[in-house]
Amino acid sequence: MKIIVDAFGGDNAPLEIVKGCADAVSAHGVEVILTGKESTIKKVASENGISLEHIEIEDCDEVLTMHDAADSVLKAKKNSSMGVGLRLLSEGRGDAFISAGNSGALCVGATLGVRRIRGIKRPAFAPVLPSATGCFMLIDGGANVECRPEMLHQFAVMASVYMEKVMKVKSPRVGLANVGTEDHKGTELYRDTYAILKDSPLNFIGNVEGRDIPNGVCDVVVCDGFTGNMILKTYEGVAAVLMKEIKTMFSGSAKGKMAAALLLKDLKGMKARFDYNTYGGAPILGSSKPVFKAHGDAKARTIKNAIGLCKDYVDARAIEEISAALK
Repeated sequence: MKIIVDAFGGDNAPLEIVKGCADAVSAHGVEVILTGKESTIKKVASENGISLEHIEIEDCDEVLTMHDAADSVLKAKKNSSMGVGLRLLSEGRGDAFISAGNSGALCVGATLGVRRIRGIKRPAFAPVLPSATGCFMLIDGGANVECRPEMLHQFAVMASVYMEKVMKVKSPRVGLANVGTEDHKGTELYRDTYAILKDSPLNFIGNVEGRDIPNGVCDVVVCDGFTGNMILKTYEGVAAVLMKEIKTMFSGSAKGKMAAALLLKDLKGMKARFDYNTYGGAPILGSSKPVFKAHGDAKARTIKNAIGLCKDYVDARAIEEISAALK
């Protein structure tokens, strides 16, 4: 299997990206195509003792930044490391593509460059997030700010397939993010979506409130991209604040340091459980080929895990399963 990776996407590129790819080659038995400036990639690898065995490089000089317009990936910067990676995927040079770069551009490239699965109205950004009982998929995490009921229904179908086939969750529970659990709550969009999901063969458990999502009440949380992005960013922000406060509490006094020493193993376990690097990346579901968005602050472990997810996604034939489920 060959995974294409944007070597210059994200805050820690290219070093952490190259390192993560080398680790993935060893851990997952895949081959990698790195897109980006070849001389820089080879220099970084040489200076840090990173093996480029089973890694080929597709040379390109341009880099698409976080400030570039989303459609730049198909126009002004189509020869950037992201643009070239998407083109290689579209041409069948690799089995999946990963980038930690500009999210909007990646969604545009996946939708208009790689194209959609037949019948899909809009692809959706679908991060997997930790919960008290394991993890859940949030869909849409920000790709489609305005949605129609049939789009939210498709999001639910795609996410259910992914959680079952890739994350190995049997009969995933689907919840509709809303301001109350009663079926009459929310805007017209959410009331109409509720009716569709209720009559679908999905394992729909009804509306779920924001405070219940972290408790793991469902395996898939469905919403429009505006709501989903607010949930995602709030989730990340609260987690960061809590971890900072815990660190301050245990390092601010002799008593705290003694307590930290006693609880060190438990604290490390909690931090690992809620670390976004564990899941590596979020698929853009609805794209006709696997496209993954890694966190902008991706480290080597993030990229390694994202490549592992890509491999599982391809091995599970998830895109074919999604097409069949939609039919």
